[in-house]
Amino acid sequence: MNAPEKGTDLFSPAENKSVPFSPLPPLIDTHAHLDMPEFAADLPGVLDRARDVGIIHIVSASIDLASLRRNLEIVAAHPGFVTTTAGVHPHDTAAVTPADWEELARLAADPRVVAIGETGLDYYRDRAPRERQAELFVRHIALARALGKPLVIHSRDAAADTFAILERERAGEIGGVLHCFSGTREDGERALALGFLLSLAGPLTFPRSTLPQAAGALPIEKMVIETDAPFLAPQAHRGQRNEPAYVAETAAALAAIKGLAERDVRRITTRNACDLFRLPCPPAAPEIAYPIRNSLYLNVTSRCNNRCTFCTRESSPLVKGHDLHLEREPSAGEILAAAGDIAGYDEVVFCGFGEPLLRWDVVREVAQGLKQRGARVRINTNGQSRLFLGRDILPEMAGVIDALSVSLNAPDAARYAKICRPDAGESAYEAVKEFIRDARTFVPSVTASVVALPGLDVEACRRIAEKELGAAFRVRPYNEVG
Repeated sequence: MNAPEKGTDLFSPAENKSVPFSPLPPLIDTHAHLDMPEFAADLPGVLDRARDVGIIHIVSASIDLASLRRNLEIVAAHPGFVTTTAGVHPHDTAAVTPADWEELARLAADPRVVAIGETGLDYYRDRAPRERQAELFVRHIALARALGKPLVIHSRDAAADTFAILERERAGEIGGVLHCFSGTREDGERALALGFLLSLAGPLTFPRSTLPQAAGALPIEKMVIETDAPFLAPQAHRGQRNEPAYVAETAAALAAIKGLAERDVRRITTRNACDLFRLPCPPAAPEIAYPIRNSLYLNVTSRCNNRCTFCTRESSPLVKGHDLHLEREPSAGEILAAAGDIAGYDEVVFCGFGEPLLRWDVVREVAQGLKQRGARVRINTNGQSRLFLGRDILPEMAGVIDALSVSLNAPDAARYAKICRPDAGESAYEAVKEFIRDARTFVPSVTASVVALPGLDVEACRRIAEKELGAAFRVRPYNEVG
């Protein structure tokens, strides 16, 4: 039996109706050990506290056959709220008999088992011979492949051998997650290149940890969060039993590190977890207005006259967990209604996956309405409006648009055409430069931006923006472009 399809009804109505309303998006603890004796006396209370902070699901990871059997009992008692994994922790590999493995593999086919693991290598304690750890690791990868379920990888002081096995066994074809990631930026990039996600836990909050530096440099679009409860409690609870409710503290820490709002981290990591484990994600209709950090973004079109190599519009409609696929283009009235009360936002930004100035007449009408509400209005644009509209709309922006962010993206026309693939070909680049230069007459703040693609001469772009065009300059991280 294969893993359940996305949308399978794992969340039961009985479980979900008890989750209280929260102004924050929900959370998923992607790795806890609810079967362990530390939770035997008060598991119902532990789960209630998890719901209180907005947790909608917990993946209780198994570490051996007995652990899997106990976890399946917990799953049966809490259908939809808890699922489990099937695996043998590296510490326990020496004790596994052929009969144990046969039974574990049989139980792993249960649809309530959403992943294979935790499995991997642990050279920190070396409680099992390294050859035996590697042997069982390879067996887990084969089992995951056979069942079509993702892997949950444990790696401690064993990064080189862990990656060597994953690469040799082509585990990236299966995918999964590096549980309780504690490696370097380079380790994280290697995992991402293989197709694995990174799971962050309580150590992200430890004052002496180097993990915040690595996490800050890696894309949150490839992250989930966990507790590893009862182990590794966040800093505020060090020395105490960890429990799923504390995953909210890891979410808050990650938000601070990434410069995002906590709701952004919750929304992104929950959707990532749903995709990873094929859990039914909370419904997410395409969004016209969507918050990121302290800005409100407006999604007005999916059309664009560029086909940028770094844009994920064709492969995924998600930006920071928001679904931006539009079935149709909204009217000005619908956009203003979706924006609602903009009090408290630093700015309102026309953005989305499309080029907003393709709908300049609608954008202008909406911007005028937003200005009446006291909004600061910014437009993110590719700066080619003179080409595709056939007229100069910059004078019409005076008094309506407060800021423009214009994608420069290259130091010359040939490179721009290669990166952005505009409908207008190489002639688009000079049009973009002229737009940036002329915009300063009508719009108070004009910024030229580039995506820091590998090999791009960012400093050459900076000189063009600041010296030649008189604009501010911003570098957008390549791994954060959606």
